[in-house]
Amino acid sequence: MDNDRGQRRFESVYSKKVRAGKRRTYFFDVRRTKGDDFYLTLTESTKKFNGDGYERHKIFLYKEDFNRFLGNLEEVINYIKTELMPNYDYDEFSRRHDEYDDEEDMGEFEDTRRNTSKDEEMTW
Repeated sequence: MDNDRGQRRFESVYSKKVRAGKRRTYFFDVRRTKGDDFYLTLTESTKKFNGDGYERHKIFLYKEDFNRFLGNLEEVINYIKTELMPNYDYDEFSRRHDEYDDEEDMGEFEDTRRNTSKDEEMTW
């Protein structure tokens, strides 16, 4: 495989970022396989307390699992919201995240993702 094709394999073709407080960010990246298929990587990036970089955790989600994953995720979240914590104000976090997003727009936060090699990308 030539280098151009190897680089293309791991490029993000679509990305969304969710700030979750001052230390944690979630990334949703659609990536292309060498067979021109697509999959989703979910990355949690957390700034280390000592300020020495970031910890990252990834989940790889493939098209055949999208519907089951989304259905179960919605079910579990709804269970927490309606059965376990029905009186909690979940909008409180939306308001705080809007403030963080405003700060980010002003350039106060950095993108904590990094390029990963083929070996690292596929290692669990």
